[in-house]
Amino acid sequence: MNELLLLGISFKTAPVALRERLAFNDVSGPAFCRELVQSDAVSEAVVISTCNRTEIYVVAPDPVRAEADLLGRLATRAAIRPTELTDIVYAPRNCDAARHLYRVTGGLDSMIVGEAEVQGQVKRAYETALSAGTTGPLTNRLFTAALQTGKRVRTETGVGASRTSVSTVAVDLAREVVGDLADRHVVIIGAGETSELTAQALHAHGVRTIFVANRHADRARSIAQRFGGTVSSLHDLPERIVEADVVVASTSSPHPIIETDVLAEVVAERGGRPLVLIDIAVPRDVEAGAGELDGVTLYDIDDLQAVVSRNLVGREGERDTAEAIVEDEILRFAKWMGQLDVQPTIAALRRMGEDVVETVLAENAGRWESVSARDRARIDAVARAVMQRLLHEPTIRLKSGDHASGHGRLQLARELFGLDDGQAADATDRDAPPAEVRELRRGRS
Repeated sequence: MNELLLLGISFKTAPVALRERLAFNDVSGPAFCRELVQSDAVSEAVVISTCNRTEIYVVAPDPVRAEADLLGRLATRAAIRPTELTDIVYAPRNCDAARHLYRVTGGLDSMIVGEAEVQGQVKRAYETALSAGTTGPLTNRLFTAALQTGKRVRTETGVGASRTSVSTVAVDLAREVVGDLADRHVVIIGAGETSELTAQALHAHGVRTIFVANRHADRARSIAQRFGGTVSSLHDLPERIVEADVVVASTSSPHPIIETDVLAEVVAERGGRPLVLIDIAVPRDVEAGAGELDGVTLYDIDDLQAVVSRNLVGREGERDTAEAIVEDEILRFAKWMGQLDVQPTIAALRRMGEDVVETVLAENAGRWESVSARDRARIDAVARAVMQRLLHEPTIRLKSGDHASGHGRLQLARELFGLDDGQAADATDRDAPPAEVRELRRGRS
């Protein structure tokens, strides 16, 4: 019987220096999922990788084995020993794993409570895994339900009312450090969603930004037109930094964009003017040594926490309502998950009973030479009636048990009766993706 397992690290458990070593991008994430499902330890997999977390959701018949396998793969990826990961990795299962994802999607587990970007990040992670063919009945239900939960949290509570995000916090930090931004030169490296939100926040303070991007130059020009900025290439980045007061870096590059040695040459041309670098990318876009150069102040994603703490005021009152929504949705998921294997388990239980009856009747067939065909039919009927009465109460309890503990109840029943997963009834109906998944697929076609 398959179980849901989450293995993850976040800003709560690991610094950015370690998170960046376990980060995935649009290419490596799907490749990792495909690698997982090709093994016999995992049947479904989805990877979420943001500036604040890397989480792998898998479905596995043996979660203990799957967890050990995942730890080994992540340790290899980060080039550290698996034992070094055990202190920073969290690994909830089943409804606990679902609850965590619901809270993430609702912005309740974010550095910035109620942040808007995380809902889109979860949706993109799921759609990427869906396109890669690594989802299945359990993860399809899990992620569509999580996205619905996130929508409820945002529409039914005021958790995300102020629309604070990593981008707006980065701009707040820049204002704290250099003062009024209206007459400052600001450079944004990157042209993704985070860069767009940063440009929007800067535009509200009267800043005309310079976008530096190669990979998404067309998108950079589109953003620049909307927010009154200009566009430059990465080749011209040193020249742009010479003129800048603030640089905000947010790309998906696996390697640093600003290297310490190159920046040192740029700083020498600035005539002693201070430079503020705000790196909100994971992996980081700016080498850590850059912050040690004279006149350079470097902040990374973890340094935003002090600013974030002040933005939490007024949001905590909405948290209880949001948490209640999460629990309401978890009850729905628990009920569904509890029923996911009920019918196959009951079918396997009854097949076991039938096998016992057939075996006992066959073993004793030679003792009944003088028994008539009519009496043989009666013996057969009595044996099957005894089997059915013995299994009646377990069947009723399996169907009507507490949904929150239903998964454990099924697992216990299968262990007590020695039921093999291979005996499960045909699962064609539950392998069909839910309507929400079919809608996502149509939207991409």
